[in-house]
Amino acid sequence: MHAAATTIAAASGHDGSGIDGKVYLDVVDAARDAPPWLDGLVSVFSTYGLALFAVLMLIGWWQARTRDARRAVKALAAPVLTVTAFAVSTVLKQAVHENRPCRSLHVITVEACQAPGDWSFPSNHATLAAAAAVALWSVSARLGVIATVIALAMAASRVWIGAHYPHDVLAGLAVGALVALPLAPLVSRNARTVAGLFGRTRLRLLIAS
Repeated sequence: MHAAATTIAAASGHDGSGIDGKVYLDVVDAARDAPPWLDGLVSVFSTYGLALFAVLMLIGWWQARTRDARRAVKALAAPVLTVTAFAVSTVLKQAVHENRPCRSLHVITVEACQAPGDWSFPSNHATLAAAAAVALWSVSARLGVIATVIALAMAASRVWIGAHYPHDVLAGLAVGALVALPLAPLVSRNARTVAGLFGRTRLRLLIAS
């Protein structure tokens, strides 16, 4: 009895299908008609693609570590900006309580439908991707361009596999960008100071040794 009541309570979220449910269904239908290899590729990217941002951040730090201390600091700060955006997205999810589209519309999707209580709005994946892209722009324009392309592909993949409505991923991109945009200049303004502290610490360690 208690378990049944918990399940009902978890499933009593907001239905967002009235916003762009038709667009979502069109995308899901296209995914259902697509070749299995394409669905598999999109599914793998959607699940593991966020790791690419970690790789880009590592590349940014590696390239700057001996040549540009400020850029190295900004590369190290990029994960912090990304995690901060994720925290904001998680709070919004708990506030809105929008049911997953596959659950509201009862459709078969590329990936299995998420459990009740795993809310849809905004997309955490899209939020993380956008925040990482903004953070990487402050490290390197080239890395920023690559990250932006990956972020847009990640947002699209979440709709393709059926995990989110289009408005979920658009909101996620907006949240990630809006959180990271004011923080990235703050990191940039203080990067020289932080780099100087690192430099003095390194010098003290060399003297002590």
